[in-house]
Amino acid sequence: MAGDEIAIKAIKHAMRALRKRHLEEEGAHAPAFTAISKPIASQGMVWKDKAETLESELQQCYKAQARLSEQLVVEVAESRASKALVQEKEALIPSLENKLSQVRDECSRLTAVLEEKTKALELLIGENQELRAQYEEMRARANNAEAENKTLVDRWNLQKMEDSKRLNEATALYEDLLSKIKASGLEQLARQQIDGVARRSEEGAEYYVESIIPKICKHRIVAHEGGCASIIFDNSSGKLISGGQDQTVKIWDTNTGLLTRTYHGCLGSVLDLAITDDNRCVIAASSSNNLYVWDANSGRVRHTLTGHLDKVCAVDVSRLSSRHVVSSSYDRTIKLWDLNKGYCINTIIFPSNCNALSFSADGETIFSGHVDGHLRLWDIQTGNLLSEIAAHSLAVTSICLSRNGNRILTSGRDNLHNLFDIRSLEVCGRLGASGNRVSSNWSRSCISPDDNYVAAGSADGCVHVWSISEANIVSTLKEHTASVLCCSWSGLGKPLATSGRNGIICMWSH
Repeated sequence: MAGDEIAIKAIKHAMRALRKRHLEEEGAHAPAFTAISKPIASQGMVWKDKAETLESELQQCYKAQARLSEQLVVEVAESRASKALVQEKEALIPSLENKLSQVRDECSRLTAVLEEKTKALELLIGENQELRAQYEEMRARANNAEAENKTLVDRWNLQKMEDSKRLNEATALYEDLLSKIKASGLEQLARQQIDGVARRSEEGAEYYVESIIPKICKHRIVAHEGGCASIIFDNSSGKLISGGQDQTVKIWDTNTGLLTRTYHGCLGSVLDLAITDDNRCVIAASSSNNLYVWDANSGRVRHTLTGHLDKVCAVDVSRLSSRHVVSSSYDRTIKLWDLNKGYCINTIIFPSNCNALSFSADGETIFSGHVDGHLRLWDIQTGNLLSEIAAHSLAVTSICLSRNGNRILTSGRDNLHNLFDIRSLEVCGRLGASGNRVSSNWSRSCISPDDNYVAAGSADGCVHVWSISEANIVSTLKEHTASVLCCSWSGLGKPLATSGRNGIICMWSH
């Protein structure tokens, strides 16, 4: 209100000043108007011009007065706004001072905490330096112990090699004597050999087995947790050996379906199995990049064969010598092992991952099936590639050699099962069915012991059995509820065993 009164007074004062000036100007111009009224023609025009000039000046003064009045009103409004803003800022000062006080208190508290943390950090740094010194001391001790251990291991390996060499010499001498003893009977045995399956009993007599067409499930066994990828039969009693993702190898009685023994010690999933011809050793290929060799009688791990750099997916044993084992890995190598020595004696490098392999009947050649769909033959002595066949349009998953050694069965992801003649390496049979689908890169099929039938599992849980001579399905077995991974036929002609992705094993009979 005081500001408004001051403004009003200022306006009134300006109006009075303007009126006073107007009166003074009228008084000053009065003589000019009087002179104009005189009848002097020459002076009348001059005075008229002066009157118009003064009138123009008076109008300009009025306009200036109006501008000053407007400017005064604007300045009064700005003054009021500035005053209100000042009052608002003054009202905020107490709250800002309060916040400043709180921030100073918080800063003091954080400073105290920082000092405590700094002291704790200094203490930890001291302890860390002390622990580092202890670690360096222990590391030096460990290095010394490792060096001593390496020296002891080298000495032990040297001694082991010397013992193995002596054992090999003794074994070679024994085998030489044994071959000489058996030489006299080889000719008679060759004359008696016919095109069929010959089985040798414990007494040494030979008899021939005819495989049966399986139709019913004799035993359904919950064998392994996580799946069972490999099953094989031993070479004399017909016991079934299985390996699974639970890192165990189990022995089953095929007559009762009961578990008789479990082998432990494998550190990865069992991907393939093999057994020596004398049934003394069981070999497992593992996802832990190693092979494990158990003594079949004691169940103890005889060897852990190391050297592969990726999972070992296939293994086989020579049919002529129980000492030679071959394995393939996803490190794209095939390794030949000597079980008597316990280490690798040859390595073959190839361009495509190998899913399956097998020894030839004479033990001089290795058959390998690869992801690129090719079947390759390798010389065991030199490691040279002997031949290469485009067996399948997709990956080869399985290789199975017939008992007489004249044919080899390959299965592929193209859902075909091809029979090749070993001598000509030409296809002599092609088996397939609309419902048969190979479920994985390691699905194993098999040939019956009399070389008359082929069994293969499918992704839908069915097992198909083909007649080789007629090239048609003679039996379809339905018991599995998951995809079938492996088929294996007993050398005694029955039963047929199959394993699934859920770890179930089925034994089939007629």
